[in-house]
Amino acid sequence: MMTMNMLQVFHMNKGGGEINYAKNCTIQSKILSITKPYVEAAMHDYLNTGIPWHTITIAELGCSSGPTALDTVTTIMDVVETRQKATNFMLYLVDLPSNDFNGAFSFIPSLQKRVREEKDVGFGHCFIAGLPGNFYDRLLPNRSLHFAHSSSSLHWLSQVPIGLDGKDGPKNMGKIYLSVTSPSHVIDAYKLQFRKDFLSFLKCRSQEVVLGGRMVLSFMGKRSSISNYEEDYFPLELIDRALMTMVSEGLVEEEKLDSLNVPLYAPSLEEVKLLIEEETSFYGDHFAAIEVEWDGGSGIEQELNSFKGRLTRGETIAKMHRAVIESMLEHHFGEDIMDELFYRYARIWDAHLLSNENSKLTILVISLIRI
Repeated sequence: MMTMNMLQVFHMNKGGGEINYAKNCTIQSKILSITKPYVEAAMHDYLNTGIPWHTITIAELGCSSGPTALDTVTTIMDVVETRQKATNFMLYLVDLPSNDFNGAFSFIPSLQKRVREEKDVGFGHCFIAGLPGNFYDRLLPNRSLHFAHSSSSLHWLSQVPIGLDGKDGPKNMGKIYLSVTSPSHVIDAYKLQFRKDFLSFLKCRSQEVVLGGRMVLSFMGKRSSISNYEEDYFPLELIDRALMTMVSEGLVEEEKLDSLNVPLYAPSLEEVKLLIEEETSFYGDHFAAIEVEWDGGSGIEQELNSFKGRLTRGETIAKMHRAVIESMLEHHFGEDIMDELFYRYARIWDAHLLSNENSKLTILVISLIRI
């Protein structure tokens, strides 16, 4: 059986093609725009503490390779400029070693140009470095970080939950993620892995973030502690349906389907609060759960485009999700079925949207203070 080493195989789609991440990060951009006020408020609060600084160090945890990589540092720079001139910024773009850092770096010149053209002569400099690493481990020296930010990343686990890694044992039959039919041991394994990873994340950041420093996190979550997993990560349910049709036609081995467990967990807000309280290094300043359209809110435009021979909403969503998850599906099933799989996935989305079912992505937003 094939196990999944996240550090080796997982990355957003690279390159300049039509299904790369940079061209298909609409929903990630939407989430950043919604959570921007939380970043601004956290930075204003930090500046109000009166803690002296000359260089503000920021970590973007899960930067990926698109234009979204620099959004948060731009927001923070705008806040700081209203309070103090001649401040320098040190930004670390953090992601797995397999990430396309060159793609992220390609957007740096536009930020540098903006700094030169829009900022006062007395405004400081912004230094940027790529930092390949796993944010469930240590990344930076003790007390070196003033602001940490992560968007659309912390729902990804560090590994397939222990016991579900393709070795002998009970399987999550016919499912690639949690569902109402998943055995209790599968649900427990996912919960345990998220607990382990999130506590490790908090512990590592507690050593790196200065006292009074801020951290704003946004990631996929459950609507409530009692909602089911199929509702809260609907795309994996639809990918599963597409794969099942391919199994029935002999295009995918059933054993391959049964042995895949996508290393993703969407917790409830209550779960996250309890873990933050248990770890004790951070104070939860703000907690929120927001809903976002699966296509990033571009539904009306996409419906009009479909009449002009352009992409349907289902095709748009399929491209977005393919840019994110294709690397691990290709690792498990092989690249030969990817076009067919995502063609079917798009059609299933179109049928779902026509039925007027109301399903949205739930995003948890957490603003923390290092205590």
